[in-house]
Amino acid sequence: MDPLCLRSDRLILRALSGADVDAVHAACQDPEIQRWVAVPSPYERQHAEYFVEQLATEGWRTDTAYTFGFFPRGGGPLLGAVDLHRQGGTWEVGYWAVPEHRGSGYTAEAVGALTRWAFGQGVERLEWRAETGNTASRAVAERAGFVVEGTLRAALLCRGVLRDVWIGSLLPSDLGLAGAHAYLPAQRAHA
Repeated sequence: MDPLCLRSDRLILRALSGADVDAVHAACQDPEIQRWVAVPSPYERQHAEYFVEQLATEGWRTDTAYTFGFFPRGGGPLLGAVDLHRQGGTWEVGYWAVPEHRGSGYTAEAVGALTRWAFGQGVERLEWRAETGNTASRAVAERAGFVVEGTLRAALLCRGVLRDVWIGSLLPSDLGLAGAHAYLPAQRAHA
């Protein structure tokens, strides 16, 4: 798929380009990003170049991952990145935000724009995962409408250590959208 732009009330989401390498490199110096996101640590410029110019580009080319930088709609700096990628047979959402722009609702807004686009492409279930304890990521996911379903034990191998992860899902019906198939939730037993 050719890269495209998405818009929300305050944001433009677009594919990252070589012009964004310095901004990605600067953002990924943040200890919180290095703690919670599976990026190299220390994060060097070559890592940003690889992410922007090869990894993200290859995802678009092969229709396996769609990585967007998100920016103020009226122009301005990189606020963060959000992606939709295939994890086995499931589509998963991931994201990070530049430290000085956290807490503004930008990341949840970017995730919302991405999820609505994904559902428009026929995706019927999106998943979000984050290492247990990443309360900022969980807050963004919940604000974007994801329902936290539980904890998966030892489900993430990060820097040579297995870690527990929270998992959540988002369905088109959670956003008032129709899916390609009807959904029949489990019936609760009445006592």
